[in-house]
Amino acid sequence: MDEYVKMTSIELSEWKNRMEAAPSFTNAFAKRLQVRINKIIPEKVHVAITAAIKQIIRGVCFGIGYTTKEPATGLLLEEVEKKVDEKIIFYARTAAAEGAATGAAGILVGLADFPLWLTLKMKMLFELAALYGYNAKDYKERLFLLYIFELTFSSQENRQKIFRIVEHWDDYARTLPENMDEFDWRTFQQEYRDYIDIAKLLQLVPGIGAVVGALVNLRLTKKLGRTAKNAYRLRALSSQGH
Repeated sequence: MDEYVKMTSIELSEWKNRMEAAPSFTNAFAKRLQVRINKIIPEKVHVAITAAIKQIIRGVCFGIGYTTKEPATGLLLEEVEKKVDEKIIFYARTAAAEGAATGAAGILVGLADFPLWLTLKMKMLFELAALYGYNAKDYKERLFLLYIFELTFSSQENRQKIFRIVEHWDDYARTLPENMDEFDWRTFQQEYRDYIDIAKLLQLVPGIGAVVGALVNLRLTKKLGRTAKNAYRLRALSSQGH
């Protein structure tokens, strides 16, 4: 085992401990805060956000608006992750610039930011999947991307459940129907909507403005990138017997 793989294994073990940790007082407080923020946001905003999420999920599942790159081959993990880090930085900065522009324009334009930002995040995940050598043309791999989303933006209680699926993905994927039309997408979407990007709603509160828009997009895009990186590390090291 080379030094980079050793370092990665240590980092991965620490990440797994965080994913499996019991909900803390801070987690409970954050959840209560999220509920209060939800009550502030007008109903029409919630409706628009739900519609945006449905559209993104539809795009992921059926390939609408997304291109898939050929999976990378023949690269060492260190080489892959150098490229992965560059992609995460690129997409985080792009998302921050887009969030600053729409955040400065008020709530109506802020609504337009949500689907744009979701699309940016999804494009990032498609590219990361290819770098780690996975083919996102396979609907099961696209479903894995959605679980990465949910793992990133869940409450700690739900995160524990999703992490078990991600950690044992190959076993779980074998239980999925071969035809994606047979999968229960409606139930998945409803679960996904309950947890996705609650912090993002802060940008839509009047008066917060461009600074928060940029910071929210930057921070949460990086968070998604780190989660994806560790999720694929799990699979990469497992396939190598580590």
